[in-house]
Amino acid sequence: MKIVLAIDGSDFSKLAVKELAKLPLQNESEVCIINVYEHPAISTSSLITSTSSINSYYKEFLSNAEKIGKKIVSEAGKVLKEKNSSLRITTNVVSGLPKKEILEKAESFDADLIVVGSQGQGAFSRLLLGSVSQYLATHAKCSVMIVKDKDAK
Repeated sequence: MKIVLAIDGSDFSKLAVKELAKLPLQNESEVCIINVYEHPAISTSSLITSTSSINSYYKEFLSNAEKIGKKIVSEAGKVLKEKNSSLRITTNVVSGLPKKEILEKAESFDADLIVVGSQGQGAFSRLLLGSVSQYLATHAKCSVMIVKDKDAK
């Protein structure tokens, strides 16, 4: 079985990792753990500052987002390996629109299943752009497991 686990470090994605770890997966199933971070928006008012300070801010943002993403996927990989040592795990940290990048990864990976938490970190983004999990459930060519916190109200 080939699974894409899309996580962002939120409590909901940590729950998705735990739920995936509980599943009785076939030996040597493949899991691709992906973290997608979005580029910061640059407003026109920030263009008044020097180009070098914008470039410096942008490079620092990308570097930090990459480091955080690598830590998130690494920790998830450890949790999965503890439960099932025969899993083949790959990780990806990419920049872009989460719903688009996750869907593209699932298609290129030829995934049988996408696993996501029911909510991510960005409530405001969700309001403006719609839920990533909802988008994946309606657009993915494979099955999608949306993990919810049964204790959340």
